[in-house]
Amino acid sequence: MRRGLDHAVHLVRDLDAAGEIYDLLGFTVGSRNQHPWGTHNRIVQTPGFFIELLQVAEPAKIPPHDGAFFSFGAFCKEHLAKRGEGLAMLVLEGSDPAAEKAAFDAAGAGGFDLFDFSRQARKPDGVEVEVGFSLAFARDPVPSDMGFFTCKQRKPENFWSPQMQRHANGVTGVLGVVLVADSPADHVSFIDTFSDCSPRRATEAWYVTQTPRGAIDIMTPALFTERYGVPAPAGEGLRFAAIRFTTPGAADLRRGLMARRMIEEQIEGIAVVPPRAALGATLVFERTEEAPSA
Repeated sequence: MRRGLDHAVHLVRDLDAAGEIYDLLGFTVGSRNQHPWGTHNRIVQTPGFFIELLQVAEPAKIPPHDGAFFSFGAFCKEHLAKRGEGLAMLVLEGSDPAAEKAAFDAAGAGGFDLFDFSRQARKPDGVEVEVGFSLAFARDPVPSDMGFFTCKQRKPENFWSPQMQRHANGVTGVLGVVLVADSPADHVSFIDTFSDCSPRRATEAWYVTQTPRGAIDIMTPALFTERYGVPAPAGEGLRFAAIRFTTPGAADLRRGLMARRMIEEQIEGIAVVPPRAALGATLVFERTEEAPSA
């Protein structure tokens, strides 16, 4: 079943400082949540997609990888130590975790146990509720510097909040994510398996996968820098470079971010927040036309 974008994990060292930066960027940022294995997060929601700002807050609680057990906390701890702050994991929307695991295993892109967990969350009105998730992990057969899994919400009514999806920057949704690789063609088969959507070759240096929610672009680091005017993350295999958002107010947002010295590049129709200003991530805001009123 074709899988759309669900969320992105943005690893940071100081969760409250990261929340302040996203607030300066005009996002509504959720309160702090805790995982039972020692990571804490704060959530930035758009319809059907969110950014998970994540800190390794209690490293002593994090279990190690063990055979088929994929330790989410250990991956984040290792990635932060090796690569520093930035986008680290791409998550697609899950619907049948067992079937997704079976598909990943059959393609040589799995081998991990399913993982279910719950945690407490606080709604905008302050009421505490339980949220739950079922995860199916995947891995790129070509060694890559990012993680992948699908996520099925077990209590979506407790997680999604229209109030938390209203942002001062006017963002109305996610347009896509941008991954970089020295040889994009080497990763096309994996992205096909992971998303169940066929990548399309735009150029030798660029492949586009259109999912039910947002696009997954894979391009060379050189093309990424040419298009967005900022450096691509270094590393091996696939690297998670950027998230693209849609907003009718990109021009006003760009002026405001320039005043705060959070962007430098002048690219027609978009505002690009570089890694130096967004804790290792590149955030792209693209202009869209507002829908006509009924």
